[in-house]
Amino acid sequence: MAQTGEMSFWDHLEDLRRCIFRILGVFGVAVVVLFFFKNFLFDSLILAPSKSDFFLYQLLGADFSMTLVNIEVAAQFLIHIRITLICALIVTFPIIVYELWRFVAPALYENEKKAVRGAFAFASVLFYVGVTVGYALVFPLMLNFFSGYQVSPDIPNTFSLTSYISLFTSLVLTFGIVFEFPTVVAVLSSMGIVTREGLSSYRKHAICVVLILAAVITPSGDPFSLMVVSVPLYFLYEFSILICRRRVQTVEEE
Repeated sequence: MAQTGEMSFWDHLEDLRRCIFRILGVFGVAVVVLFFFKNFLFDSLILAPSKSDFFLYQLLGADFSMTLVNIEVAAQFLIHIRITLICALIVTFPIIVYELWRFVAPALYENEKKAVRGAFAFASVLFYVGVTVGYALVFPLMLNFFSGYQVSPDIPNTFSLTSYISLFTSLVLTFGIVFEFPTVVAVLSSMGIVTREGLSSYRKHAICVVLILAAVITPSGDPFSLMVVSVPLYFLYEFSILICRRRVQTVEEE
């Protein structure tokens, strides 16, 4: 049985307060620690895709060249703060998911707990897969394309640090969040809300949604960027159908 009736509104509020404080505490510690690893964060991670020796360029044999400049007085300091916060969020994501699970678990029935527990555990894995795809595949491919694209040979490409970081953070975080879609599908499927047939019948709609989402993620709207972003997102939808199918078949066999 769910434990909701055994707790008052104020008990739930107190649990929520403790959950938020634990999350903020862990997140704050991560921010402080990561702030002092500036050289590692930027030289080894954040700026690595802007260098020709990045592993994907070496693998593809791409002739890559990019120059970053800073044109704003406080930009580098503000970017340091921004990247520290984002990296802290990525590092502490499993803890955040665990704390959210601890908060919602008492309100669930036993059959719901089993399904939602697995989904919460799967959420962190999918989040990191999404972040990895955005960082190691989509972002460097877009950089390689844009760095070599010119409307005229007389206009060299020189990119600002601010635009580089904006594209980096939007792609990496967006892919991390969007890759949570199978987790949502797994929960809804286990509860009988989403079915294999339902997802399969909406493939055409999913393609339209994926293209719209890809256009939002890549405001430039060029065909190459849309393709690079759209393909992984659509494969994610097909993966969600596979998850739903397996769960539906398990229920039918039982």
